[in-house]
Amino acid sequence: MINLIAPINNLGYGVAGYNILKELYKIDNSISLYPISQPQDFTGEELDTAIKNQERCLINRPCVKIWHQNDLTTRVGNGKFIGFPIFELTKFNPKEVTSLHHCNKVFVCSKWAKQIILQNTKFREDDVHVVPLGVDNSIFSPSTTSGRQSTVFFNCGKWEKRKGHDILLECFNNAFSENDNVELWMMCDNPFIGEGNQNWQNLYKNSKLGSKIRMIPRQKTHQDVMSIMRQADCGVFPSRAEGWNLELLEMMALGKNVIATNYSAHTEFCDENNCHLIEIDNMETAFDGVFFDGQCGLWAEMSENQKEQTIEHMKNTHSTKQNLGLSINSAGVDTATHFSWKNSAQELINGL
Repeated sequence: MINLIAPINNLGYGVAGYNILKELYKIDNSISLYPISQPQDFTGEELDTAIKNQERCLINRPCVKIWHQNDLTTRVGNGKFIGFPIFELTKFNPKEVTSLHHCNKVFVCSKWAKQIILQNTKFREDDVHVVPLGVDNSIFSPSTTSGRQSTVFFNCGKWEKRKGHDILLECFNNAFSENDNVELWMMCDNPFIGEGNQNWQNLYKNSKLGSKIRMIPRQKTHQDVMSIMRQADCGVFPSRAEGWNLELLEMMALGKNVIATNYSAHTEFCDENNCHLIEIDNMETAFDGVFFDGQCGLWAEMSENQKEQTIEHMKNTHSTKQNLGLSINSAGVDTATHFSWKNSAQELINGL
């Protein structure tokens, strides 16, 4: 099997690390895990045994590291070393390129990401393998609509301009009035920005339709996340760029209507059949003054056209629910069955 280096927590990398570990363990329980920092939020036989397997680690096994592209210089053993970064922009800075070049191969989540690796590094076609991430279909299974009279729009993903949270607020306020029976639920706590979380919340709550906006704290388990999502009608994700977008796929697995930008990694599973797409016209320098300094890479430009599309999708969703009732997004449910964590683990093995 492999030596796996990955975080284990409820953030994006940690969720990917834990679920891929679980499925690899089912295939071969000799897998060794080297967690990045102390594991949080998850427990289980797979985790305990895989960490204990460090004691009999075979150093000539392949080593897979699920982690940021700027920190792939350390490894376990002397076997083939595969980096598995999840990134959002079109270019890498010099440190990231050097870090990536410590790897023998690279795994990425999407065909979109593979092209960026090929365009910016020394790796050839056969050196880069697509390993799509997944969804736990035993938790995120199809459900009926929310049961609420109001139309509930939902967004989940840490507060960031990249996630389109500035655009989403503007679109919600322009799409609806105080007389419309709508709500917007935001589950967006960002552990990396401190009091910046309160600034985002104040921006939303003090806006024109702030009384219709609900702030939901970060949930401890995926079961808790599912319980929140199940009460919503439509996930709306006007992102400028995504490394994968787990929450979008989870909403699709629940059979919810979804709205998302037709750009970046989630195009691996989003199309016109399962998603209301926001089409992109141009790219722009990636800058937010917090995580992205504008020095390297582009993301999608969210101009007036993209805002108008988002507003139109939201209005149509609300009108459909109020007049006809929303049906289950069966195409989204079908898509989610093809993006299981079991398939992720098998594709990782195929890539080795």
